Amino acid sequence: MLTDIEIAQAAKLRKIDIIASEAGIPEESLELYGNYKAKIDTKFLPEKKDGKLILVTAITPTPAGEGKTTTTIGLADALKRAGKKVVVALREPSLGPVFGIKGGAAGGGYAQVVPMEDINLHFTGDFHAIGAANNLLAAMLDNHIYQGNRLQIDPKTIVWKRCVDMNDRQLRNVVDGLGGTVNGCPREDGFDITVASEVMAVLCLSDSLSDLRERLGRIIVGYTYGGKPVTCADLRANGAMAALLKDAIKPNLVQTLEGTPAIVHGGPFANIAHGCNSVIATKTAMRLADYTVTEAGFGADLGAEKFFDIKCRSAKLRPDACVIVATVRALKMHGGLAKTELSEENLTALEKGLPNLLRHVSNVKNVYGLPSVVAVNRFPTDTDREIELICDKCRELGVNVVLSEVWAKGGAGGTELAKEAVKLCNQENSFRFCYDLNIPVEEKIEAVVKKVYGGSKVNILPQAKKQLARIKENGFDGLPVCIAKTQYSFSDDPTKLCAPTDFEVTVKNVRVSAGAGFVVVLTGDIMTMPGLPKVPAAENIDVTPDGKITGLF
Repeated sequence: MLTDIEIAQAAKLRKIDIIASEAGIPEESLELYGNYKAKIDTKFLPEKKDGKLILVTAITPTPAGEGKTTTTIGLADALKRAGKKVVVALREPSLGPVFGIKGGAAGGGYAQVVPMEDINLHFTGDFHAIGAANNLLAAMLDNHIYQGNRLQIDPKTIVWKRCVDMNDRQLRNVVDGLGGTVNGCPREDGFDITVASEVMAVLCLSDSLSDLRERLGRIIVGYTYGGKPVTCADLRANGAMAALLKDAIKPNLVQTLEGTPAIVHGGPFANIAHGCNSVIATKTAMRLADYTVTEAGFGADLGAEKFFDIKCRSAKLRPDACVIVATVRALKMHGGLAKTELSEENLTALEKGLPNLLRHVSNVKNVYGLPSVVAVNRFPTDTDREIELICDKCRELGVNVVLSEVWAKGGAGGTELAKEAVKLCNQENSFRFCYDLNIPVEEKIEAVVKKVYGGSKVNILPQAKKQLARIKENGFDGLPVCIAKTQYSFSDDPTKLCAPTDFEVTVKNVRVSAGAGFVVVLTGDIMTMPGLPKVPAAENIDVTPDGKITGLF
């Protein structure tokens, strides 16, 4: 059996200017990055009514895998095979998971975006530009304090961290500025992974370069001795940061293995950020195509919730349908089976795990008012009786189940899924948000915890209560919430699998991302800088003397 990278390397790619021309992008709006990658001018937006928007999300992740990005790409290819004009809109992979444990974000099998190696490794340099902009602000902040601290910034209140696009637990907490007065002012500091930087969120939620510059200016870096927020604009850093990001804000155009146009841009994680590709990418795709297929990170309680309550609200997007990806194997893990026991039929474990899928389905339908279809990635070990059990339980909620074989067959394996998605897009829906912006932040958190997660209570620790009071005092109470929690459970405890009830979510810290336009709520033991596993994927990645990459999934 061929690996993902072997399938991708064997594919015959079409020149990207041809892909662009067929999508309706004129030559003058295209900036080529070699033969198979290009950036699209942010000023380009064709005069056309927006097409339909389909979100692909998933059940709560497990080590057995779900295949959300693979399904997103395969659905787009299936729609193209059905004669629809379609563009797929995805996030860019972070180097952290690529060299860590999770892998890349270019799909898999015969449903991939290519050139796969480029997309997973550096791509067009967007993440490096975001990291440089982030760290420029950090350098200017510390330099301001060193040069006399005109703004009277209290070093103990600094909230702006440096970042690097790598899993490196050693950098979570550091002390810098050591070595005497000429080397800066000593203070406690730390690093986030680049995808967790507010600069990433700002880039993904901006709708133009000027909007990006204004949002960067609103970023809060710390507080004065009198408790007043100090912003990036106060440090006069946002202009230079925008200059570093002037190319990174342009969406990237590539293609699927079947030649479907793919816009891959931005890459925030959904457990520690808002987990969606850029607004500019999504809007460009919707203007180019009759159907845009996009995805949001991790399970629907994380990525989809933030897609709806943050991205759609901010960008005034109205989705038309939702695909919820599941596997029999993952549901059996939620039912208590070990990964080594998934190959045997086990209806009891499957039935125990099904509530996880059903809660996600119910949330999409009853909380957000969207029609949905469940896409089951079928494995050879899945039995007909197991598939039938999933179908029966979903029908009780009025949701269809479609088998997906896009990993093995590409677009041909998503024919039925494409038919169902088109049918759902043509239905009227009553899309709505989980909460109103006018209620206090505490009530917004409670709304997500109770209505989406299925929890019973929010426990806000004393430090977080003080931070919430400051948020209200500074006028940020009207922002949506971006809840950072484990991706492995509806709760903030990764060991509580399936669909737990009667649990509390503990809020440890709350901070304002004023540039992105949301309040970040840190729960449980969530961290914004991951670490590498015992055996990192990097150990298996290599390059031959002729430059061919091996071992990349």
